[in-house]
Amino acid sequence: MPDSATTPLHLVKLCVGCDAVADLEDWIAARMRECTRQGRPLEQVHTTRMTPKRRAELLAGGSLYWVIKGLIQCRQRLIDLRPVVDAEGIGRCELVLEPQVVRTVPRPMRAFQGWRYLPPADAPPDLDQAGAGVADMPEALRQELADLGLL
Repeated sequence: MPDSATTPLHLVKLCVGCDAVADLEDWIAARMRECTRQGRPLEQVHTTRMTPKRRAELLAGGSLYWVIKGLIQCRQRLIDLRPVVDAEGIGRCELVLEPQVVRTVPRPMRAFQGWRYLPPADAPPDLDQAGAGVADMPEALRQELADLGLL
């Protein structure tokens, strides 16, 4: 069994302002266009207040799982964690994410503030690992099946 320093650990966070995974994908695409327009490096960064302490585990293959409308619905692979100080002098953390959004099997999750660690055993599988035909279902049907505990 691998030691805890190399076992991937994940984060989970509410995706405030998104009603669907497509909203998050559109937001990321807009940010990438803005980076290109401004000549900045193409990277997707999400800024949080607190810096995770378990950096090595998170960067050993961990992802940020997004909760949208009360369900974990997708994830983005974590590339880096960068502590920064904002314009008001307050410490923050930039979560540098792979821009690609990977849809997951929807899993209910109650609202919370900030982010939480998500052990691999509690992370929902990627949608393409969920079985034949699941990835081809309309998103609304997948959400309804998840709400009923059937997916």
